[in-house]
Amino acid sequence: MTTSKKDIRALTKEQLRDFFVKEGDQAFRGNQVYEWLWSKGAHSFEDMTNVSIETRQMLEDNFVINHIRVDNMQKSSDGTIKNAVRLHDGLIVESVLIPTKTRTTACVSSQVGCSLDCRFCATSRLKRMRNLNPDEIFDQVVAIDKESRLYHNRPLSNIVFMGMGEPLMNYNNVLKAIDKITSDEGLGMSPKRIVVSTSGVPKMIKKMADDEVKFKLAVSLHSAIDEVRTSIMPFNETFPLADLREALEYWYAKTKNRITYEYVVWKDINDKKKDVEALIEFCKFAPSKVNLIEYNPIDDGEFQQANAEAIDMYVSMLEANHITVTVRRSRGKDIDAACGQLANKS
Repeated sequence: MTTSKKDIRALTKEQLRDFFVKEGDQAFRGNQVYEWLWSKGAHSFEDMTNVSIETRQMLEDNFVINHIRVDNMQKSSDGTIKNAVRLHDGLIVESVLIPTKTRTTACVSSQVGCSLDCRFCATSRLKRMRNLNPDEIFDQVVAIDKESRLYHNRPLSNIVFMGMGEPLMNYNNVLKAIDKITSDEGLGMSPKRIVVSTSGVPKMIKKMADDEVKFKLAVSLHSAIDEVRTSIMPFNETFPLADLREALEYWYAKTKNRITYEYVVWKDINDKKKDVEALIEFCKFAPSKVNLIEYNPIDDGEFQQANAEAIDMYVSMLEANHITVTVRRSRGKDIDAACGQLANKS
């Protein structure tokens, strides 16, 4: 009878140290292996060159490193890169490298498929298969950092959890991954350069505030009118705007951090003056920023980008009410890598 080997990256540093002591070795060996796994991103025990061959074989006999593999990399004409990432069990997620003149940003996935049902998003049409493990999230960042250095001559500067899945529905693993990414024993990135984007799960937003997280929060809003939001994001019926606003008020009271709203304007859906007025009213309770995002079609034509006049109306009305607003142009549309397009079509 064969027993399955344990994923070594599921162990804490203390558990690794304990393992070596039980094997008759010294505890510091656990520190060495931990560094290889998280700081140096080793994908095999053979890579651990300052560990004896005997020790590497012993690790091989007891553990596996369930690292990801970039199955397919697509490069856009604008420099954006999309990775089709194969997980150890054969499932695939996508992650994206978005370059600008001043930064490179990793857009990473947190679930295989998605738990929610936003009608304008290609990922929501995929059945949610499972949550990603912390190491699988971490590995996406490591892979994109390597691509950033190779193709853009600079290390990765920012991370957004805006890929496949709802991060707050995989809260514990997302936090563990961010802990590894920001730790001096991991990638050492600043949490202020990380944005977790949620479609709005009130209970979990409050938990983030209670946990005193250091990263930034973005909310995929798209309408501040319940009936409209429910028509495009049906889960809004379960998590209505009043509950979302209460959670965001709690977040701001605890963290004093500005809230970013991600907002797509669609033709004949949320492109009227009343839609902007509702958004302004929703934003008033705390300092906020609105990112107006260009819509990226997902083939069926049900949703269409609003015209330029509607976007201009949003910008002028928001600015008149002293709300910071940015119009975001999509990147990587030619390889289905833009916001809302991730659906494993590569």
